[in-house]
Amino acid sequence: MADDVLLIEESGGIARLTLNRPERLNALNTALATALREYFQGLYRRHDVRVVILQGAGKSFCAGLDLKDQTPGHFSGAQAGMDVQHSIRDIMVAMRRCPQPIICVAQGAASGGGFALALASDVRLVTPDSRMNAAFIRIGLTGCDTGVSYFLPRMVGSSVAAEYLLTGRFMDAARGHALGLYSRVAPLPELQAEAQALADDMLHATPLGLRLTKEALCQTLDMNSLEAVVALEDRQQVLCTQSEDFHEGVQAFLEKRPPRYRNA
Repeated sequence: MADDVLLIEESGGIARLTLNRPERLNALNTALATALREYFQGLYRRHDVRVVILQGAGKSFCAGLDLKDQTPGHFSGAQAGMDVQHSIRDIMVAMRRCPQPIICVAQGAASGGGFALALASDVRLVTPDSRMNAAFIRIGLTGCDTGVSYFLPRMVGSSVAAEYLLTGRFMDAARGHALGLYSRVAPLPELQAEAQALADDMLHATPLGLRLTKEALCQTLDMNSLEAVVALEDRQQVLCTQSEDFHEGVQAFLEKRPPRYRNA
């Protein structure tokens, strides 16, 4: 079942993950949540996969948690409720912890957990009909769930984040692009081509350089001084120079040819 609800294609250092429950707008049932969580957790020590493209089949990216898949017993008692909570939120934690950059291609609705999946990605490309919201607050929960209240204020500022988290309003593609939340708004075929182009450009970086760049981008969000950030950058740069791939990258640049990394 997990293989059916999450399609995985790995080739040339790129993994393409497709949420594959289009008849349910790719809502997260137990099987899909488990497949996503286990895949991203499995990336921690993999070097053959260097970039991930995350997308959804059908007309919407992800409508959030599939409430029809949740029996009343799932939320009966604190421990049972916490187990369900962890099963979803651990996906977003794994997405941030894995060293591979994640490019999200989102069309149509990205609500609740779908919104969180998009925010936990590193780059977001959306179609003109994209609509994202913190749907949690509209079904009797808070608007803060699965990392959304961590990511959104850091990306768009506290006032805009409060506007959307307190109301559950939908953010359309134009507003999200103007706020810098989305890198590009275009029809789906163009976004798929752009995702491939971005992944190809990322593969020009050395394997170590690419992994450390994502690590730094995540860590510097929480650093409170310029000195702390540049200290991290200094150590990463010196570490990269110790790799044979660094010398190959320099040589390839000088010779105007694609690099041939040994550690790819």
